[in-house]
Amino acid sequence: MIDTERRDWIVGFGAARRYQEREGDLLVPYSHTEAGYPLGRWISQQRREYGAKKMPGARARRLEGIGMVWDAGDHTWQENLAAARVYYEMHGTLAAPRSATALDRPIGQWLSNLRRPGALDDHPGRAVALAAIDPDWRPDWPTEWQRSYARVRDCVAGGATLAELPPGVTAHGEDVGAWLEMQRQHVVWHGLSDGQRERLAALGVEPLPEPVEIPAVEAAPEALSGAFGRGVRALRQYRDREGAVTVSRAHVETLDGGTEVKLGVWLANTKARRAKLSPEQVAALAALELV
Repeated sequence: MIDTERRDWIVGFGAARRYQEREGDLLVPYSHTEAGYPLGRWISQQRREYGAKKMPGARARRLEGIGMVWDAGDHTWQENLAAARVYYEMHGTLAAPRSATALDRPIGQWLSNLRRPGALDDHPGRAVALAAIDPDWRPDWPTEWQRSYARVRDCVAGGATLAELPPGVTAHGEDVGAWLEMQRQHVVWHGLSDGQRERLAALGVEPLPEPVEIPAVEAAPEALSGAFGRGVRALRQYRDREGAVTVSRAHVETLDGGTEVKLGVWLANTKARRAKLSPEQVAALAALELV
C-alpha cells in the first residue's frame, strides 16, 4: 500500500523548501502554485492542522526548521514593529504622518490604523509593545502636535536651551521656534489639554504673561470736536467695519451725512504730533487701541 497522504506531504514540503530558499520566508500567498503544485493552499492546511493540534510533532519540527510561521499575522506584526522602532530612532516619536515609511514598510498608515478606537482590543499585548517604544504613540491630542513637541523635546535633550529656539530655528524641516512661541500664547496655552501643558512644562516652557486690560478712559466731549473728532469717528467707523486700525495713507472714509475724512493722512499727522495731544485726545485714541 502506498501512503498517498504521506507522499503528498513530502511533495508539499519539497515545494515549501524551494519557495523558502528562493524567497527567504514561507509567507506564501494562498493562490500561489510552485511548479504547478498548490503550495499556498498546502501551507494554509498545515497551519490549520497545527492550530487544531492534529499535526505530528516531527512534521511541525521539519516545517519550523525551514522557517514556517504558524501565524502569518504575527510575522507581519513583528516586521512592522521592527520598522516602528527604526522610525522612532530616527524621529523620536511614533506620531508618524500617514505617508511615513521605514524599512520599506508603510509605517505611517499602519500606525494610523492601529490608533482607531478598538483596533487593538483583541491584542492588548501589541498596544503594550508600541507603548514600550513610545508611550505617546497614541496621544489624546493631534499627532501633528505630538510630532512638533517631540522635535522641540529632542532639541532640548540635545543640549539646546529654550532661549536658543526662537522663531526661525528648524528641526526636520519644521520651524520649531515658531511652533514653540505659538504654544506660549495665552489663548493657545489655555486651549491645550492638561497632558499637553504637562509635557511642555517638563521642558521648562511657560506661557506668556496674561495680557493686562487697561481700563478705557472716557474722552471729554471737547476732545471729539472739530477735525480731531471727525478723525476719531472715521477711525471708529473703519475699525468696526474692517476689524483693524491699519489704514493706507490714501484712504478716505465717508461719515454718515457725507462728510469725507482723509483718514490715512489724519492718522499720519496724529502720530506725528503724538506728544502734543491733550490727555483727552490720547484717551480717545486709546479707546480705539491706537496708542
